[in-house]
Amino acid sequence: MIAYGDNIQVFCGNSNPEFAKTICKELGIEMGKAVVKHFADGEASVTLEETVRGADVFLIQSTCKPVNDHLMELLVMIDACRRASAGRITAVIPYFGYARQDRKAKSRDPISAKLVANMLTAAGANRILTMDLHAAQIQGFFDIPLDHLLGNVTFVDYYLKKFPEESFDHENFVVVSPDVGSVGRARAFAAKVHMGLAIVDKRRPKANVSEVMNIIGDVKGKTCILYDDMVDTAGSLCNAAKALVEMGGAKEVYACATHGVLSGPAYERLEESPIKEMVFLNTIPEIRNTPSCKCKFLDVAPVFARAIEHIHGATSIADLF
Repeated sequence: MIAYGDNIQVFCGNSNPEFAKTICKELGIEMGKAVVKHFADGEASVTLEETVRGADVFLIQSTCKPVNDHLMELLVMIDACRRASAGRITAVIPYFGYARQDRKAKSRDPISAKLVANMLTAAGANRILTMDLHAAQIQGFFDIPLDHLLGNVTFVDYYLKKFPEESFDHENFVVVSPDVGSVGRARAFAAKVHMGLAIVDKRRPKANVSEVMNIIGDVKGKTCILYDDMVDTAGSLCNAAKALVEMGGAKEVYACATHGVLSGPAYERLEESPIKEMVFLNTIPEIRNTPSCKCKFLDVAPVFARAIEHIHGATSIADLF
């Protein structure tokens, strides 16, 4: 059953236009015409150049850096579609910013992830489509439907092709969680690639600073795959990789993460680390002028395109997992 007729419209902001173009190519439709720009004082301005009345509208926008600009663009795009009588508005947010502020870590802290959820709903979004939230419970911050895609499906496919099962001994490979908080997602990934699991135990004295304490599990002489949901300054990941080699005696270290935020010295740290290859999904575009020889980006636009097809057709997205 098609809930909103045959008219599906896809628009994008300025965060990741190539990603949106690939989605449209997979869907076999043209990108909706819209002008998303900023006035001289920085205010976001959106002009839809075609009708969306009664249409099933999908707005594609990662809230990556500059986070506030991209978030505001998305909110204004939602408002423009709502006031133009769109039938349904789905905010497609491959990377959901502010997701790390999901609880009160200390007194008088905000819960910014909940605030952003409220803002998206108040603007007029009818549903959300995103991938690998930093904390799965953020889904409960929304009072509208949210479809949560998993990046591990793409990574499983990549590593099973890179290390074919018939050509390696499972005992010599191990998936490593870079911290205790990522154990759940690392365990699910390890189960799918049929590898063991280890954990790097650390404490974080302040934001973006981590100190490795010890390694839980046997990594000596093994090939390790560090698995996380995002890499910001890369301090935690690189410290974990260093610990695996120097403290744990790992043979070699690979790493993968869904979202490559890559702020500040991230690229330099990755280049200088023991990590042989760093794999991201393209939920955030690579913005470095000189590509890193270690970093690789896998395209998940086709996954989002299939999810959009299922949402538009009111069918289950379970086969995407």
